Amino acid sequence: MTARLRLLPAAAFAAMAATVAAGMWLARHDGRELGVPYAPFIGRWDPAITAWALAVVALFALTVWAAPRLLAIRPAAFALAVFALTLALRLALGAASRGADEWSRVFDPASFEGPNEYLPALTALTHGPGFFLDRFAELVPALPVHAAGHPPGLPLVMDTFGITTPGRLAALCIAGGAAVAPLAYAVGRQVRDDRHARLGALLTATAPSVLLFGATSADALYAALGLLAAWPLASTRPAARGAGAVLLALASLFAWSLLAIGAWAALLAWRRCGMRDMLALGVLCAAVVLGVHGALAALCGFDPIGTLRATEQVYRFGIAGERPYWFWLPGSPSAFLLMLGLPVAWLSLRALARADDAAIAIFGVLAIAALAGFTKAEVERIWLCFAPLVCVAAAGALNERHVRPVLALLGLQAIAWEVLWNTVW
Repeated sequence: MTARLRLLPAAAFAAMAATVAAGMWLARHDGRELGVPYAPFIGRWDPAITAWALAVVALFALTVWAAPRLLAIRPAAFALAVFALTLALRLALGAASRGADEWSRVFDPASFEGPNEYLPALTALTHGPGFFLDRFAELVPALPVHAAGHPPGLPLVMDTFGITTPGRLAALCIAGGAAVAPLAYAVGRQVRDDRHARLGALLTATAPSVLLFGATSADALYAALGLLAAWPLASTRPAARGAGAVLLALASLFAWSLLAIGAWAALLAWRRCGMRDMLALGVLCAAVVLGVHGALAALCGFDPIGTLRATEQVYRFGIAGERPYWFWLPGSPSAFLLMLGLPVAWLSLRALARADDAAIAIFGVLAIAALAGFTKAEVERIWLCFAPLVCVAAAGALNERHVRPVLALLGLQAIAWEVLWNTVW
């Protein structure tokens, strides 16, 4: 066990470093197309800095100083504090390179990425939500790429509540996405003791990719919805699991990737209670998800199978179809883990080497996602719903005495990436 504990994180980091080196070399010197300019990472070298960077440094310094005190306050106060901390860090970091306009710029239809985002999809709701749901599978090829790649949940919410401007959509994603830290705490309390659950929440609040994409993408909102389902699904009580299955079904109306939360819960159940419990939870989740989608099909004409087929075709003929599977099989998990934060990646791999239940569950999901190959590149953003679960796993290997240096290292990585690298989102 000791040898494996030492070897697995080091071997994994060596493999990830080799993947990064190969991707950079192939993309820059060999003329081979991997689908992004600086594989395996999304974005490009584009240094910029504003006075907001000072606020980020101050907030991270406050976080590092306050961390031991946050571990001792009441649970409700901790949840509120970690939410406020996450929100403040996301806003400050999101403005550190190019100012406060960056909070909503990506959603602006006039920006570089804006035409691919959700606001242009609202024109498909001109004839009402009923028509939109009934014809959604047929509409997918004509929708912006992000709306085409997801179920109809978010455009329906935007239409219902009048979220028709970049600022309103950014407010929804930033405020909703900041809930991931307290929700990670809630999930952690189902998996670990309260102390380690708090450590997992602090890692979630300060993980670089969670911060960098948490203020500028709808995936931050989807991550919160996924955790909302994971919380009761991680329980051993039947009533809680039933509620979790319903929440999972509702979350799947926003992002197909959130169905993987059910797989995570099933793997966790297998590790804790055995194969029969895993199968029981899997059957429950499948039955409820099929029931909810079936009811929506009967009531509104929504065709989930046709939607999945249309989404797959959009994906196959889009930019992702040009990204070679052989590279992104190791490239996607490498980018995801490294951008989640070097300390988080190391700690989660240590937990995996110890055969920690939470680590085995989430690394099992990551392995399936990488092998399936449906998502190649941009996983720093697309797999954001998995990030808090990796942080919960990493907390199991984090010694409380090391929490301050770990948070400081995460802060340095987040600030450096924000001011040196343009991630688009």
